[in-house]
Amino acid sequence: MLFKGSCHCGAVNFQVEAKEDAEIENCNCSICAMSGYLHLIVPKDNFKILNGESELSTYTFNSGIAKHFFCRTCGIKPFYIPRSNPDGVDVNVNCLDEPPAKMRIVDFDGQNWELNAHTLAHKSKPSPAE
Repeated sequence: MLFKGSCHCGAVNFQVEAKEDAEIENCNCSICAMSGYLHLIVPKDNFKILNGESELSTYTFNSGIAKHFFCRTCGIKPFYIPRSNPDGVDVNVNCLDEPPAKMRIVDFDGQNWELNAHTLAHKSKPSPAE
């Protein structure tokens, strides 16, 4: 299914292709817990910025691998390139116009990222049926 989303002010718009019953991670790491981010990780080919790319600012920390994209106007982070899946895109489900109808929210222990990141590696790979 194709889902559309944006930042709060609408300056940045995107679309993402994902399953209706997508598994969504609720991470307890410091940045996710503070921002209320719900993770929908997809292959890069399943994501497209529709407009507003020039309105994005990037934040990195720690290893510098993850690229957190924020709207320069409203400060919302609608998506980012995750450290666990640098070949994919991680969309904030809270920024979608309509979330996947049958999404399943699962807890992810990001406070112990090094021990758990491997459980996400498959999410940025295309599905066999694609």
